[in-house]
Amino acid sequence: METIAIKDLKKKEEGTETSVLGWIKSNRDSGKIAFLEINDGSSTSNLQIVCKKEVTQGFEETIKSARTGSAVIVSGVLKKNEKSDNGLEIIANEIKLLKQASEDFPLQKKQHTFEFLREIAHLRPRTKTIGAIMKVRSKLAFGIHKFFQENGFLWVAAPIITANDAEGAGENFTITQNPEKPFFGGQASLTVSGQLNAEAYAQAFRKVYTFGPTFRAERSHTNRHMSEFWMVEPEVAFCDLKQLQVIIEAFIKYIVKYVTDECDEEIKLFAAEKPFIIDRINSMIKDEFKRVDYADGVEQLKKAIADGVPFEDKDMFFGKDLGSEHERYLCEKIYKAPIFLQNYPKEIKAFYMKVNPDNITVAANDLLVPGVGEIIGGSQREDSYDKLSARINELKMDVSSIQWYIDLRKYGYHSSAGFGLGFERLIMYILDLENIRDTIPFPRTPGNLKF
Repeated sequence: METIAIKDLKKKEEGTETSVLGWIKSNRDSGKIAFLEINDGSSTSNLQIVCKKEVTQGFEETIKSARTGSAVIVSGVLKKNEKSDNGLEIIANEIKLLKQASEDFPLQKKQHTFEFLREIAHLRPRTKTIGAIMKVRSKLAFGIHKFFQENGFLWVAAPIITANDAEGAGENFTITQNPEKPFFGGQASLTVSGQLNAEAYAQAFRKVYTFGPTFRAERSHTNRHMSEFWMVEPEVAFCDLKQLQVIIEAFIKYIVKYVTDECDEEIKLFAAEKPFIIDRINSMIKDEFKRVDYADGVEQLKKAIADGVPFEDKDMFFGKDLGSEHERYLCEKIYKAPIFLQNYPKEIKAFYMKVNPDNITVAANDLLVPGVGEIIGGSQREDSYDKLSARINELKMDVSSIQWYIDLRKYGYHSSAGFGLGFERLIMYILDLENIRDTIPFPRTPGNLKF
């Protein structure tokens, strides 16, 4: 008999003969009857299998020996059972052990901490929690492509190996080469951003986006940083900061709604312990994002510090690069909504951002959301060849690797704006996860190259 995915069993009528494949999550044997829970990865919910010794072929061979983690195939009759995990069960007439799991299989039927699961990242997707996170990740990625494709954006595969440090921060991983005969003819590194390449393509196609892995050589051990993560980076020609904010808001609302529609079961799993995430998601979908000038945000934080708010960093001034605790306080306590914090001082932002008429701030914004802080950084780009060159010289940057980027301004570059979304941080926000390492299949962090 052809097997069916567990998630599709709800489409079948009660009493249907069916077969399923999966891995055992638990095996409770009382001698004459056994209850197995299995999962095939298609559903967050496990499927209960009822095996009766007198009617289930393979009972003795399988039930007495099958351990948690073992692969089985089951045939039987589908029945409703409102007390089971997914409201269904199969009364087995045959069960066969396909592959036995060893006795040291570490995922037994008990609560495991996220810290423990990170030590067995090759096995942790078999847990209900991590499995649900990875399904959300998959659907969210598809929703991102769907939004851009439906709105006329061209997908661009930005290079992973590059000669430039797009942010100008020097936090890139260099690729070791033979100094006497460099493979690439010069210093190469892993990309920190696909933005510069996207800008080139935006000047041909107007609306483009990149979506891929990026790398930062920061020795940071916070719960918000990794050495390898994914970025979504759209770029739009003939666009200013206000128009960009409209795109960002439409984009975020679309993909959050898409993933909640597609991953209802997974989100409910997390909402069972944290009911507030439903309201927070609905707020992001329905509420208008607020626009707040950086200068006003700093004044609000100064007032909060004066009122005794216990920030770890109480040194607040115009020109401060705000920390996560500051960002979260603004959107969680002051404005109680996602906010665009805009018009940052140019000294704390990247070289390519357009300087405002005050010559103090740049046309840049960060989208700050409750629970995480910044998830999006974006700006209008400097379109003047002379101003961009002057800024690069002011920062004493190496021009040789980005001269092509500066030269774009000589060839009809009227204006452009774009943003970068930290993909994993958005997953953290949606599910209210405490550590970004739990949002990616195999996290890469300082000192950790396991798996």
